[in-house]
Amino acid sequence: MKHKDGKPGPQGTRVFPMAILFVVLCGFSFYLGGIFCSEKNRIEPSDVKDVTKAVRSSKESLVAPLQIKTVSFAECSSDYQDYTPCTDPRRWKKYGVHRLTFMERHCPPIFERKECLVPPPDGYKLPIRWPNSRDECWYRNVPYDWINKQKSNQNWLRKEGEKFLFPGGGTMFPRGVSAYVDLMQDLIPEMKDGTVRTAIDTGCGVASWGGDLLDRGILTVSLAPRDNHEAQVQFALERGIPAILGIISTQRLPFPSNSFDMAHCSRCLIPWTEFGGIYLLEIHRILRPGGFWVLSGPPVNYENRWRGWNTTIEEQKSDYDKLQELLTSLCFKLYNKKDDIAVWKKLSDDSCYNKLNEPDVYPPKCDDSLEPDSGWYTPLRSCVVVPDPKLKKSALKSIPRWPERLHVAPDRVSDVHGGSASAFKHDDSKWRVRLKHYKKLLPAIGTDKIRNVMDMNTVYGGFAAGMIDYPLWVMNVVSSYAANTLPVVYDRGLIGTYHDWCEAFSTYPRTYDLLHLDGLFTAESHRCEMKYVLLEMDRILRPNGYAIVRESSYFVDAVATIAKGMRWGCRKEDTEYGIGKEKVLICQKKLWYSSNRTSR
Repeated sequence: MKHKDGKPGPQGTRVFPMAILFVVLCGFSFYLGGIFCSEKNRIEPSDVKDVTKAVRSSKESLVAPLQIKTVSFAECSSDYQDYTPCTDPRRWKKYGVHRLTFMERHCPPIFERKECLVPPPDGYKLPIRWPNSRDECWYRNVPYDWINKQKSNQNWLRKEGEKFLFPGGGTMFPRGVSAYVDLMQDLIPEMKDGTVRTAIDTGCGVASWGGDLLDRGILTVSLAPRDNHEAQVQFALERGIPAILGIISTQRLPFPSNSFDMAHCSRCLIPWTEFGGIYLLEIHRILRPGGFWVLSGPPVNYENRWRGWNTTIEEQKSDYDKLQELLTSLCFKLYNKKDDIAVWKKLSDDSCYNKLNEPDVYPPKCDDSLEPDSGWYTPLRSCVVVPDPKLKKSALKSIPRWPERLHVAPDRVSDVHGGSASAFKHDDSKWRVRLKHYKKLLPAIGTDKIRNVMDMNTVYGGFAAGMIDYPLWVMNVVSSYAANTLPVVYDRGLIGTYHDWCEAFSTYPRTYDLLHLDGLFTAESHRCEMKYVLLEMDRILRPNGYAIVRESSYFVDAVATIAKGMRWGCRKEDTEYGIGKEKVLICQKKLWYSSNRTSR
């Protein structure tokens, strides 16, 4: 080592050995730490031999497998049978009532997380299989009688013996949901020719509207908040109809912009014209240019209905005029109207949106700093998200009709980092090969044993697209920390949501028949503790339901160990190409009952 003048320093002969000693000590400390950690989490081969197949060769992977001690989980108490951690009524009093903020997602902190298995209700039976489940379910699976008692005159559902029956009634369709949708199709011919494929139903009740649309080739996300009494979303999923817990309050919905072809509200009691129209601004954001917004109930048809609404005709006329004025300012145009149904269309041309640049216009155009696709804990704002002129082909009139759009690379794939039409095609073909292999490993795929499916960390929705001909639907989940591919999922006519797997999903317990993940722990283990992700999977998986865990060899045995502690049976399989660095776990959740069951 030298001074600035080039002469050797007085300790020049000692510095080099000290540097070597420092490196050696650091390396030795790291080695000791590795021994300590591996011993702390070590499992013996006997702990997993009954749930996994032995890895063929220690040379298959250069990385030693993650090792975790054998674990078992206690049962949660019976009053947690409908536990929804992030929308838990037990915690509502902690949050404000303004705009029903308390009904939004409020997840418990780590020290309050449950490390127990959510039990099924007393008398729980395996769900009735699709398509019969659309019209009936076991009462003991969703033992909530409030709707039956309070809404009996509206024919939403009725209890007969051990079952709930769903006649297809509703507040605004007393002649049945099919007659209601028939009238809607007369007003919107695009519902018949594949133009309209994806829809969202806000305030969905028991999701009869979304259930009826399934036979018409329209895939609907039914949305309703957690309720102390109604359990609307749980009824919907028990029937085999897509649904998630959610509310338009102070945060954006977990969907990208310009995604749904149609949005629907049937007397959903959302005050559309209040708070500066902020709820309609959110509908405008998620609705595709050229898409339809459908409203039935007050103030539509106020001339004939006002007497039954405990109001005056003057008040209802004022409400309708306010609504029409607001919709016009948001670049909606009245498309059609008959009886109790009114339909508005979101304009796709620039002429209306250009007016939003004028001073003193309300609501104004959103500034460029607001990411239009941001939909995870993003506050609602009183401004209009203007469709990007570069995405003209995402408008409803330009996008291919269903089912052609399923395999056409959307324009928005180029917005994804590393995304392209060729990457999209490669992903599509990759999943066709994988699903052929999955079908061999799990023959229940494609049968009536599997109806509600979740792809926990999709990219372009290839897993869902590969199963499109099966009698099931797939909720495609895109991590809030991953590349934003959810617009591509919607553009191809599939449904999905943003989510962070460090938190609980917005659904009730026992609502999915099959969960699939592909490298989720490899991607997220630095943020999310594996144990809590697997416990969440157990919460939302139905008894006798399946999980397909595609993971690196580093994680697969650890997953199997935790799964065993959750009373799952698992087996380890090779991938379709037999690559050693990646394995597939096929797991099934066992049906069990709480040891604290009450007699009935």
